[in-house]
Order: sequence, then structure tokens, then C-alpha cells
Amino acid sequence: MKIKQLGYLSAALLLTLSACGNEGNNNDENGDDEEIVVIPVEATTVSRGDISAYYSNTATLEAEQEALVVAKVRGIINQVLVEEGDRVKAGQVIARIEDEQYRIEAERAKSNMDRLYNDFKRSKELYDKQAISVEEYQNKQFEYEAQKSAYELAKLNQEYTSIKSPISGVISERLIKKGNMIGTDQNVYRVTDFDPLQAILYVPEHEMAKINKNQPAEIKVDALPGQSFKAHVERISPIVDPTTGTFKVTVVIDEKSDKLKPGMFGRVKIVYDTRLSTKMIPKVAVMSEDETQTVFVVRDSLAYKKIIKTGYVNGSNIEILEGLEDGEVVVTTGQGSLKDSAKVNVVRS
Repeated sequence: MKIKQLGYLSAALLLTLSACGNEGNNNDENGDDEEIVVIPVEATTVSRGDISAYYSNTATLEAEQEALVVAKVRGIINQVLVEEGDRVKAGQVIARIEDEQYRIEAERAKSNMDRLYNDFKRSKELYDKQAISVEEYQNKQFEYEAQKSAYELAKLNQEYTSIKSPISGVISERLIKKGNMIGTDQNVYRVTDFDPLQAILYVPEHEMAKINKNQPAEIKVDALPGQSFKAHVERISPIVDPTTGTFKVTVVIDEKSDKLKPGMFGRVKIVYDTRLSTKMIPKVAVMSEDETQTVFVVRDSLAYKKIIKTGYVNGSNIEILEGLEDGEVVVTTGQGSLKDSAKVNVVRS
């Protein structure tokens, strides 16, 4: 009997020790589950700077001055003096029409004018002597003056055989060839003045209060990525088009550049307000949910969620109106996986 009791006690002791060992393993596993996870993030501090609000739109660049040169008389082109790309001055001869016929007509008109002038002089002498009537004297005067006008017209037509540029600029299109027969008012050249270039915007009427004359602007063109050009608002139409609900705004480019050409597609920004030394952060730090904007602020290696109120957006920065103070550290990358009071490690700022 004693031997059997000892056997039972030994078995009970072994079971007890085994149970104690299992409890120790369970405690270790629970300890692993309670380890704190540290999330790596990138962050930056709230800074101050100038930020602007702007109205943006797109437009095609145009030359403020452009002229289609037309022939004023009919004839055959016998000289083409300029080509596309050539720079010309106002009044410069750019082509010539055969002028022999017009020269002969001018000479004949002058000859007739001279003859009638002599007749008029004689009639005046006779009139002064009261040898002819007033009516006869006036008829001679009218004949002379009419022929004088005919001569001046013939001389003008002869001058028109020299086709001149009405403005200074660059020949952007040649529409004639030597030997072409052209008629009166036929287009022969297009002359474009590249200075200045302008962009015509059609702005919705609800933006009218924001746009004013001489406001600074910036223009970028798709053909020249990474480059921007200074401009300003030159003119604002005082009326709104009732069919489109827009008004016309003319923006003139201030910077001179041979790279900009009429017809280029441009993106225009008109600055209508600037706030100086205002609080700002990178706009990538801001999270939006419904109408609420929030950021994560880092303090003592913990990330706290804060509601903020924002203002203007300019480039990569956004203005902070409420919710943040100068120097606070906000998460810019990795905030999507954060919860309030999460442990973080700022890997770059």
C-alpha cells in the first residue's frame, strides 16, 4: 500500500511541474504580442514664407501686332525681296510689281496736267483783263484741278507697285512667287511683330472681382518645359459675353525671348493676392476626409492627429490658417498608415 501511494504522489508532482512549465511558455508568447511597433516616417517643420493665390487658364500665344500685306494695284510680280523669317521695318519695300504701264499712265497724266495748267494761266490773265467771263475762267480752273488729281492718282498707283510692309516685324508667311499675276487687295505677305506676345483669356464672370489691370502673371508653354515667363494683365473687357458667361482678359508677356512663338499653347497664372510671411507646410502632409483636413504632428516620437484649416495653395506648399504653430514637426510621408499616438521614427526631415 505504501508503494502505491508513493507512485500516485510522483505522478501528481510530474503533472504539476508540467503545468507550471506551460504557464511560463504562455507568458512569453503574450509578452511578444505586446511589443510596440515603431513606424518610420518622413517629416518637416512648419515654416514661414510668401504664398500667392492665382487664377489659372490656358490660351494660345498671339502677336499683338500682325498684318496681312495686300497688293494695292494689279500686275505681275517681278521681284520678291524678302523671305519667311526675315526681319523687316515699317515702310520697307518687300516686293515689286511691273510698273511700266503705271509709269506711262503717270507721264501721260502729267503731260495733260501741264497743258491744262498753261490754259488755266492764260485764262486767268484774260479774266484779270475782263476779256473772258467768270464761267469760262472757272471751267479752265476745274479742268486743271481735275487733271491734277488724275495725275496724283496715276503717280500713286505707280508707287503702289513697290509693296511695302506696314509694320516692323518678321515675315511669317510668303504668299506670292516671282511671275505671279496678282489682283488688287490680294494677300502677298504676312508680317508678325513678336514683341510683345500676348495671351487672350476668357475668364468666368464670377472671377471678375479678382482680376485687375497690371496684376502680375506667369506663362508657361508646353514646348519649353521647366521654363516660365513673366507677364502682366494689360487689358480687361468691361462686358461679359451673355452666351458664354465670360469676359476677355489680355495678358502681355514682359520677357523678350526668341524661343516664344505665336501659336504656342500656354498655361497662364494671374496672381490676384499675396500673403507675406505666412505659415505653410508641404501640401502632401495634408489628409482630407469629407470636409475635414488633418495632419500628424510628431512630439516625443509619437504622432498625434490634428485638425487644421488651410488657405492658399502655391506649387508644393499650402498655407496654414489654424491648427499648427511655428516649428511644429508634421509627417509628410507615411501618414497613411498612422493612428493617433502611434510610435514613429523620423528617418528624414
